Amino acid sequence: MNSNSVIHKNSKLGKNVKIGPFCYIGENVIIEDDCKLHSHVVIDGNTVISRGSEIFSFATIGSTPQDLKYKGEKTKIFVGQNCKIREYVTINLGTLGGGGVTTVGNNCLLMIGTHIAHDCIINDNVIFANHSTLAGHVIVEKNVVVGALSAIHQFSRIGEGSMIGGMSGVTADVVPFTTVMGNRAKLSGLNLVGLKRSNYEKKEINELRKLFKYLFYSTEKTLDYRLKKIKKTKYNYYTINKILSFLESETKRSFCSP
Repeated sequence: MNSNSVIHKNSKLGKNVKIGPFCYIGENVIIEDDCKLHSHVVIDGNTVISRGSEIFSFATIGSTPQDLKYKGEKTKIFVGQNCKIREYVTINLGTLGGGGVTTVGNNCLLMIGTHIAHDCIINDNVIFANHSTLAGHVIVEKNVVVGALSAIHQFSRIGEGSMIGGMSGVTADVVPFTTVMGNRAKLSGLNLVGLKRSNYEKKEINELRKLFKYLFYSTEKTLDYRLKKIKKTKYNYYTINKILSFLESETKRSFCSP
C-alpha cells in the first residue's frame, strides 16, 4: 500500500493487493486477492473487483450514472476476474430501473478511454479498443471485439463472437458471429477470423456461411419467412442455433442489416 492513497477503513482488500500512489478506495469497495491498482485510480460505490484484475492510472469505477433519473439509490458494479482496465476507463453504477448492477465479466480488456454506462452487462472475454463507448442497458455477449472510437446505442445487444469495426455507430442489435461497421453500422459479413480463433470446425463454418447468406442476402420474401423456413431443419451446430435463438428473442432494438 502507498501512504499517499486514501483507503476507507471499511473497504475490504484481499491478499496481495497492490495499490499505487494517489488512489482512492471508497467505503463499500471490495477488492479481491492479487489485484493491482496503478496510481490515481478511483474506486467508489458498491463495487467488487474480482481476483487478479489490474487497473491503470486515472480509471474511475463506481461513479454515479449519467442518468437524470438516478437519485442516489444503492446500486452496484461487479468486475470479473483477470480483467485489464486501462487508463481513463469509466464504469458507472447501475440504476434501480435497469436492474441495479453494471457487470463486466472475466478476462475482459478495456483499453484507454472505454466508457461502460449504467446497467450494462458485459460477458467474458470481451475486448473494447480505445475510446469505445456504451450507453446504458447494453448487453455484450462473450468473445466480442469492439473497435476503437465506436459508440453503442442504449438497449442494444451485441451477440456472441461478433466484431464491431472501428469508428462505428451501432444503433441496433448485432447478430452473433457477424461483423458490422459504418457510421450507422451495417451488417458486413461473418466474423470468420473470430470463428477460426474459437476453433469451430470447418464443416460448421461452411454450414453457417450458407445459412447466413440465405438469411440476410436472399430476396425470398421476408426475413421472418426465411427464419421460419430454416427452423424446419434441425441443426446440431452451436453457432447456427445461437443465431436463430438470438433473432427470435425479445429485443428493444432492430437488427443490423446489410
